[in-house]
Amino acid sequence: MTVLVTGAGLVGAAFAREAIAAGERVIFMDPAPREDYLRFKLGPQGWSQLRADVRDMPALIDAIQRHKAETVLHSAGLIGSRVQDSLFAAFDINLGGTRNVAEAVRLTGVKRLVHVSTMGVYDSRRPVSANVPEDFPRGARRGYGNYKAAKELILEAYADHYKFELIMMRPANVYGFGHFAAGSSGGMKMQTMVEAAMDGKSVQVPQSQTLANEYIHWKDLGRALHAAATAPMPRDDAFNVGNGYVTTFEDLSASLQAINPAARFEITPDHPPKSKAHAMNVSRIAAQLGWAPAFSMADGLVDYMEELRAARAFFKEGRTP
Repeated sequence: MTVLVTGAGLVGAAFAREAIAAGERVIFMDPAPREDYLRFKLGPQGWSQLRADVRDMPALIDAIQRHKAETVLHSAGLIGSRVQDSLFAAFDINLGGTRNVAEAVRLTGVKRLVHVSTMGVYDSRRPVSANVPEDFPRGARRGYGNYKAAKELILEAYADHYKFELIMMRPANVYGFGHFAAGSSGGMKMQTMVEAAMDGKSVQVPQSQTLANEYIHWKDLGRALHAAATAPMPRDDAFNVGNGYVTTFEDLSASLQAINPAARFEITPDHPPKSKAHAMNVSRIAAQLGWAPAFSMADGLVDYMEELRAARAFFKEGRTP
C-alpha cells in the first residue's frame, strides 16, 4: 500500500513510522519538507517527499496518480496560535487545503481519507459531566477549533456524496520531539520542560502554559492513525485518540522531577491558563479499531527524553531539525 501524507511534521512521521514497519510506502507532501528530521524519525528507507502545498490542486492530483496512492492521510495545516494570529491565511491554508484534498481524493478515486483533526473541535464552553464523547457539540469560537470543525464538516459532505471512506481522528495534545516546529506553544513548553529534566536545569514556564490537559504520546498516535488507515471500515467515522485522563501541570512537573530531581520549573506571570478540565472518552476507538494507548504519561516522558538524547547526537553533525 502507498499512502500520501500531507504534512511532514511529528504527526505525519508518527503514522509513517508504523506504515514503514508494516512494509508500506509513504509519500510526504509538504511545502517545506525537513529531510534530516524525517531521516532521524524514520531512517533512510520506505519514504520519499515532494515539495508542494495543499493549496496546489494539480500537485495533489499528480502526486496521488504518479505514486498510485490508495490512501491519503491529511495532517497539513497551521495549528494553535498560528491560526488565531492570522485567521485569513489560516482559512486559505486549512480550509482551502482541505477542500483541495477532498476534491483530489474524489477525482483520483482514492479509497480512504484519514483526516487528522483535534480534541479542540469540541465546544469547551458547554458543561461536561463525564469524558467527552465523539458526538459532543463542535465549535468553541477560537480559530483553530472552529476551523478544524469546519474541515470535518467539509469532509463529511464530500465523503457522503462521493462515497469514499472517511475516518476523522481527534488526538489529545500530542507530545514528542518536533511538534513545536508546526507552531504548537504546548509542544514547545513540553520540549523545554523535558530538556530541563534531562539537563537538570531550571526553566521558566509562562503561566498561560500551566494548563491541565489530556496528552497522547506520538508513538501511540502513530499506531492509532495506522489502524485508521488499514482496518476494515468501522461503523463510525470519528474517533477520539487520547489517554483518557487529564494531567495537571503539577503532575507533569512532578513526573519530570521524579526523573531528575535537579529540574526546576519557574512559573512566570502572563495570564491564567484556559485549562481543558475534561478528558475524552476513548471507548469507541478501543471497540472499533482495537486501539489503546501503550504509554503512560511517565513512560512517555522517559521515551521523549531518550529520543532527545538521540536527536542531539544525530543533529550534532551539522544537520538541523
